[in-house]
Amino acid sequence: MSEAVRYRPFPRGALFGAAGLIGIAIVSASTARVTGVGTTRMPNATPVIERQLRFEDRTDGAVVVYEGRTAQVVEVVAPGTNGFLRGVIRGIVRARKREAIGADIPFTLIRWSDGRLSLEDSSTGQRVSLEAFGMTNAAVFAHLLAAPGAAP
Repeated sequence: MSEAVRYRPFPRGALFGAAGLIGIAIVSASTARVTGVGTTRMPNATPVIERQLRFEDRTDGAVVVYEGRTAQVVEVVAPGTNGFLRGVIRGIVRARKREAIGADIPFTLIRWSDGRLSLEDSSTGQRVSLEAFGMTNAAVFAHLLAAPGAAP
């Protein structure tokens, strides 16, 4: 144990190389962010058709869909059916309950010019892109959009 520990400094070349690599990464990321190089942008879509809808649970388990402006019944979803529609609505209603917002404000179902379909809650600012769950599930809401009484 009488051997002295030799002091070996960290190689300067490796230190400068690492610093240079970090600097290049930061400059490259900043340049890409500012110039938009390497980013994909979706064109702004415009609403093609909108419909205001309110959803109400009945005691027998059915869900009644009302036209938001006229309170006319658009459709009655039978008990135990259409789990996707029920799940989406319950998720949005949960956010409303957290903020103590009532059920009298209708949701807005929107078909966009690029073919997307979304359900918006103007009271919470929440938007659900329905096509993200597959075309079969989105078709459930598209059916409501095409039901009698929809206004383009």
